[in-house]
Amino acid sequence: MDFTLKEIIFVIGGCRSGKSSFALDYANKHFGQKVFLATSQALDDEMKERILRHRETRGPDWKTIEEPTKITETLASLKTNYEVILIDCLTLWVSNLLMHGETEEQILSRAEALAESMQKIPQSIIVVSNEVGAGIVPENKMAREFRDIIGIVNQRVAACSDTVVLTVAGLPLVIKGKLK
Repeated sequence: MDFTLKEIIFVIGGCRSGKSSFALDYANKHFGQKVFLATSQALDDEMKERILRHRETRGPDWKTIEEPTKITETLASLKTNYEVILIDCLTLWVSNLLMHGETEEQILSRAEALAESMQKIPQSIIVVSNEVGAGIVPENKMAREFRDIIGIVNQRVAACSDTVVLTVAGLPLVIKGKLK
């Protein structure tokens, strides 16, 4: 495996904008050995069904690791026989951390550690996140706190990424760097 062509790609967009589909398609076209690092949790029947559909969509070519909070530690523990790691998604990761009682300072510290880890590991990385700051101001404190934190996390990941892709209505728009 040639890790000299490592790339960090950040895919961001609104709900159902096509960001996960784009990330999967890109990884399937450009990489052999792939890891899917899932941050979602099957906390209700609807989420269980979503997770099942996502697994089926990925197919058997992917190794799946489910980790709702410790994604930086998981990245560090992966062996180098994978060419790409797809993290889907930062939005749920931040939500999980908030639900576990972490403060904004703790979450932003984790985001900084994630950005550093992504730059250090030899594999290419594709990171998916939601753009949640384009809507109305949320009505409650927790929702506003979440929106603010994920906005800062997204900025940090975009800053350390080689390429940033915004998806809108299923269409990818490269807003930083270039895709191969």
